[in-house]
Amino acid sequence: MPIDEYLAALSKELRGPRRRKADLLAEARDHLADATEAFEADGLDRYDAEKHAVADFGTVEEVAPGYRADLAVSQSRRTAVLLFAALIIQPIVWREGAWSWNSGPDDPNPLNDLLQVLVRNVGTIAIAGAVLAVVAAGIGLRSPFVRTHLTRATTLFALVNAVTIGGIGVLMALTSPHPNGLLDLSVVGAFVVLPLVLVGQQAARGLRLARA
Repeated sequence: MPIDEYLAALSKELRGPRRRKADLLAEARDHLADATEAFEADGLDRYDAEKHAVADFGTVEEVAPGYRADLAVSQSRRTAVLLFAALIIQPIVWREGAWSWNSGPDDPNPLNDLLQVLVRNVGTIAIAGAVLAVVAAGIGLRSPFVRTHLTRATTLFALVNAVTIGGIGVLMALTSPHPNGLLDLSVVGAFVVLPLVLVGQQAARGLRLARA
């Protein structure tokens, strides 16, 4: 099988972050090109040299699983970075006095107070977990053991936290002791719910890659 045909077949078997996929295919092409040149130096014509290079590299069925695992790790890293970015802005969103619905006089609301404590604790754990996941993803590209277990754990962690923190955020806005209106709820939607929905989408992609 010629190199271009082989790489096209391999590309069809791979799903995941586009940049990482392109890098993997470029690395494969470089390896195959070097092998082809070596076979040509031994006296083979270009076509036969490419066929031998591809045969030595491995069939698509043999090579694709390793590349899929690599892409799954890259996806888990992307998910963790997005979770961190979504959560690191939350103190600004909920800072007392930053918006009309959390400024001015207020009446005590035990449920809202409980939600504030809960979201701070869950958010702190989620941020720490996201940082650890980013670090682990770098290790996972080199360690088969970490790579095997990282993707599913990271994506499930991100998905659970996205749903939990997003739900708490909406409840906090609705139970705020301060008056709130459509504009105020729009702030929560734009800076809390929407980023966490994006995290959830990336996590869902990661789960699909982990099962591939």
